[in-house]
Amino acid sequence: MNSRSAARLQWLQDTLRAEGMLPIAEAAQRCQVSEMTIRRDIAASQDTIVSLGGRLLLAEHPQVATGYDFATQQDSFAQAKQRMCEEAARMVEADDTIFVDCGTTLIPLFAKLDPDLPLTVVTYALNVANAIEQLALPHVRLVLLGGLYYPVSQSFGGEELVTAIRRLGINKAFISAAGVRVDKGVSCFHFHEVVPKQVALETAVQRILIADESKLDRVRPAFFAELEAFDVMLTSGAAGETLRDTLATRADRAWPTVKVL
Repeated sequence: MNSRSAARLQWLQDTLRAEGMLPIAEAAQRCQVSEMTIRRDIAASQDTIVSLGGRLLLAEHPQVATGYDFATQQDSFAQAKQRMCEEAARMVEADDTIFVDCGTTLIPLFAKLDPDLPLTVVTYALNVANAIEQLALPHVRLVLLGGLYYPVSQSFGGEELVTAIRRLGINKAFISAAGVRVDKGVSCFHFHEVVPKQVALETAVQRILIADESKLDRVRPAFFAELEAFDVMLTSGAAGETLRDTLATRADRAWPTVKVL
């Protein structure tokens, strides 16, 4: 990032703290640059600023960050996460290479695995790596993909991470989401998570979506896949049953197999 871009970014952050929201067109006019230049500045902001519907907001703004606090998410729907991870563990086979993305949903998975199962785990999430290290699973080979660190989700991002995923042979990709809707697809809170999730979906032989009932019928800022990009979906509760029944009545697309746990 050059000095002019850094100065604009600082001005945008200060202005958004003072005003709350700013249309991209107005930001470009006030900075005397094009809207494309503003969008490039935002792309380099390390997720501190996001664009929603042509408006700029700080990532910490309630309209963007509602519901995402890492510590809170660890305790949210904990029993449902345990059940979903038990089912996910049953899907893992000896000598698999599995991709596990960031967030808290998949952390219980590793305690459910057979400790004698030889396995390679690929992740870009520090909390996932820490969970594996704490369990000291003797037959698990951990591949932690590095890059620029994002404390908000305890995960890494960057082009080198994407290149590394494409070089790996992944049997199963376990992907979590913060929003799932039949008509709007699958989404998450943080834009830096989008490309790693998409590349894992492209690479993996089998794609498994894991999202508890609180994530259903919701749309989050960062879209990353249509629902039919997945082979299997693990979910929970009455909302999960409704989704499963809805997809059963629609033969227009190749929907995932939905398991409600």
